[in-house]
Amino acid sequence: MTARVLIIAGSDSGGGAGIQADIKTVTMLGGHAMTAIAAITAQNTMGVQGVHAIPTEMVLMQIDSVAQDIGVDAVKIGMIGSAGTAAAVAERLGRADLAATPVVFDPVMVSTSGSVLADAATIRAFEALMKRATVATPNLGELDALGGEAAVLAHGCALLVKGGHGVGETVTDRLIEPGEGEVARWEAPRIDTRHSHGTGCTLASAIATGLAQGMPLEPAVARARDFVRLALLDAPGLGEGHGPMGQQAVRNDGLFTGPALNQITLPAADYAASIAFYKQLGLKQIVDSPDNGYARFEAVNGVTLSIHAGDGEAGGAVTYLESGALDAWVAYLARRGVRFEQMPKDEEWGWREARLADPAGNRLCLYQAGEYRRYPPWRI
Repeated sequence: MTARVLIIAGSDSGGGAGIQADIKTVTMLGGHAMTAIAAITAQNTMGVQGVHAIPTEMVLMQIDSVAQDIGVDAVKIGMIGSAGTAAAVAERLGRADLAATPVVFDPVMVSTSGSVLADAATIRAFEALMKRATVATPNLGELDALGGEAAVLAHGCALLVKGGHGVGETVTDRLIEPGEGEVARWEAPRIDTRHSHGTGCTLASAIATGLAQGMPLEPAVARARDFVRLALLDAPGLGEGHGPMGQQAVRNDGLFTGPALNQITLPAADYAASIAFYKQLGLKQIVDSPDNGYARFEAVNGVTLSIHAGDGEAGGAVTYLESGALDAWVAYLARRGVRFEQMPKDEEWGWREARLADPAGNRLCLYQAGEYRRYPPWRI
């Protein structure tokens, strides 16, 4: 059954954040997005020109409308509009039909451009939402306004401490569970771009989609982080300020358990002639390494094909099957008698790979690459 995600948030007329980013994210990850709009903003990449809060009764009516007919598998809460709406939404989510539904709370206070989106009374009312939430996802400034890690955890929800607003070349995100402490930590190079409008909305909606699809919290966060990073790398570059991300371009990037046929490497005798041939077919070259005799091409759906000029092992054909959960997949196959020439191993080019052959001797590679598949550091 398609995962049903209810989004309670504000509308961004520029399409970069809020309801618009949420819908794109849920859709690209295979869910069905439903909305209860709590506020309307006049907004573009330069800032917020106006905010209109939707009456609380209308917000609740939207929630009731979809919950009573379509049903809800997870809820994402973003910009809430007012203190009264925050309290009413918390009470509504505690009723029997939604009481067991996972809730991801992104405590939106300030937009990417610096505009204030929640007053002091609304921020105080966030306490009721944190008591109902499965996980809260504040950025560092929002976490400070909420009283810090201990204050958030005291409400009983898990806490994802996001490092995007920190300093340094590495972004660190930490998942903390009440009573357990830090259960997961992710570190990744900072992506240098001004087109980052909607990162928090996108991350929270991606987590909610994972929870709606039955994923545990930790892998749901891990997949959501990958989705956000790929959307940043795929940003279309619109607007003069903080532009929107590229959620619509994130596809076929290992955001699944696998297997998925994704990459084939073919032998080549003439490096230059092979490059010219595949370009003529309409593929986009994304890696050019003539010293290694290696080039990679990308199709419009994100699937890749490589050529490798050389003899023997270096020049043989290899079929690549991709997974977002490589180790678990390999362990499952090994228990059922599949023999591997190489168990999962981190390679110097950033992929994690396991290798084997089929009954006819054809070479296969099972791998996990994430953003490094389409966006390796050496991409053209």
